[in-house]
Parts: sequence; structure tokens; C-alpha cells
Amino acid sequence: MLKTAQLFRAFFLGAFILCSLNVAQAAYPDKPIKIIIGFPAGGPLDAHIRLLVEKLQASLGQTVIVDYKAGAGGTVGAQFVAQSPADGYTVLLANTGTMVINPAIYTKSAYDTLKDFQPIARTAQQPLALIVNKDVPVNSLKELIAYAKKNPGKLNYGSAGNGGISHLVPEMLKSETGIFMVHIPFKGSAPAFTDLIAGHVQFMAESVPQAANYAKQDKVKALAVTSAKRNPALPNTPTVIETGVANFEVVGFYGILAPKGTPPDVVNKLSQAFKETLESPEIQKKMIDQGADPAYLNADQFTKFLAAEMPRWAKAVKEAGAKLD
Repeated sequence: MLKTAQLFRAFFLGAFILCSLNVAQAAYPDKPIKIIIGFPAGGPLDAHIRLLVEKLQASLGQTVIVDYKAGAGGTVGAQFVAQSPADGYTVLLANTGTMVINPAIYTKSAYDTLKDFQPIARTAQQPLALIVNKDVPVNSLKELIAYAKKNPGKLNYGSAGNGGISHLVPEMLKSETGIFMVHIPFKGSAPAFTDLIAGHVQFMAESVPQAANYAKQDKVKALAVTSAKRNPALPNTPTVIETGVANFEVVGFYGILAPKGTPPDVVNKLSQAFKETLESPEIQKKMIDQGADPAYLNADQFTKFLAAEMPRWAKAVKEAGAKLD
């Protein structure tokens, strides 16, 4: 009789623990969620997440805290998240450089994007505009390619620095078209733009809002945008694909990632919250004004996107000879 009672107690205790675990899982999130950015406050990623936080909190029913772990082009923040508990309470907001360029450009990468992270959602993509100094004797990308082939080495292109997206996109264009241009790296896009306008460099790949601003002032000529579709900020500027360079779609992106091993139900909850947030017309308009097109992908889609992007950018890094220790 005693043994039977003990068995019943053990059964009910096990059932109680199992129910408690299920309740705990269903309760996610039951404390604030921290979003880590691997760059200082005030930058593009910070501005992006600040647009989303209010609606994201409403969707999740929890406080969302933005924290900064700046250093090494976003690597410090990414490594911090990769080593955090896989419970959905510490996630990373990252960009193209952090997730697909850094692993290729650093001699010893601190993380493996697909092995150390669980993608949650892509939140935006950022097309670039290909622009030239107003005195360069071309008015289209097709004319630029022809001019560069007739004048090898005469064109210089400026970038915001070695290994960045503004460096690698022109390298991709060179690879696809067989043209040759000399890379001139600057410490940021502002000084590069100054020298472009002055004619010290002739070509740049730059964010659409900044390119559109200078194009409207007739300080530069916008030849093409790197997205699959034309951009509202430059409605009369064709895509690179329209100019005849087949399949040339190259965009930067922003996305949310969690440590590998984060439970599927937590991943789905977070991904759905970002989807709901990005569906807001108000947020979409503000994002476009900032130069980032709303471009939600769910966890599975974002994973496949990253898997396809990594070898593509690794090839560009290798061809550019860009390496950092």
C-alpha cells in the first residue's frame, strides 16, 4: 500500500514538473529582452532599431532594451551574443558587414555565422547607388563600362574603407563586367564624397538617400541602383540589371540573430513580433526615409539568405585581396 502511494506521489510530482515547464515555455517572454548592437550609439543600426522598439514591445508584451558592444566592425557585439544563453533574451541586430563580410575578411574570425547563430528575422535591405563625378563623360552605367574598358586605370573609385560594402560592391561590378578601376579607401563615406565631388575620385557606391541628395543638387550623376527594383528616391535611375549586367542584385541588410540552440518556439515568437512590427505603414515610411527598405524574412528564409550571401561576399573579399588581422 505504501509503495502504491509513493508511486502515485512520484507520478503527480512528475506531471506537475512537466506542466510547470510547459507553462514556463509558454510564458516567453517573461522578462526584458536585450538587443545588442556591435557599434556605438547614434549609428544607422541604432536609428533602425529605435524605429521598431515601441511596436516591438507592444507585440511581445515586454520591455526591449538596446545595448551597445562596439568594436572590430561589429565583431565584439556578435561574439558577445554568440556566447550568451540561448534563451531568447539576448539577441543581435547585425548588418551585412558583421555577418557575411567579417567572417571572410578577418584572418581568424571570432565566430561562424551559421554555426554559432540562429537567424530570427531579416528586417531591412539597403540598396546602393552607383554614382560618378558630374564631369565624367558618361550618363549611364553602360557608358561607364565602355569608357572604363577604353581607358583602363583612368577611373578611381572611393570607399568608406577597406573591406566595407562600398569597397566590395565596385569589386563585384569589376568582376562581372571585366572593367578595371583603382580603389582609393577613405576613413568614412564623408571624406570619400568630398573627393568625389571635387573630382579626385570618379566613382562610388553609396547609400541611396545620400546619393539622391547630391544627385538632386547636380553634384553627382546617379547611374544605377543595385537592387532588383528601382528605388523611390531615384525613380529615374535604372537598376544595374536593367543596364544589361545580368543578375547583379547586391544589397546590404539588417537582421536579428540569437545564439545557436535557441528553442524553436522562442525563435518563432520573436520572428512573428518583428513581422508584425514591420507591417506598420508608418514604420515602413520612416525606414525608407532612412534609406532602409522594409524586407522581412522569417527565420528559415533568413537562414537560406545568409547561406547564399556568405560565399558571394567571400568571393568578393578574395578578389579584392582585403584581409584584416
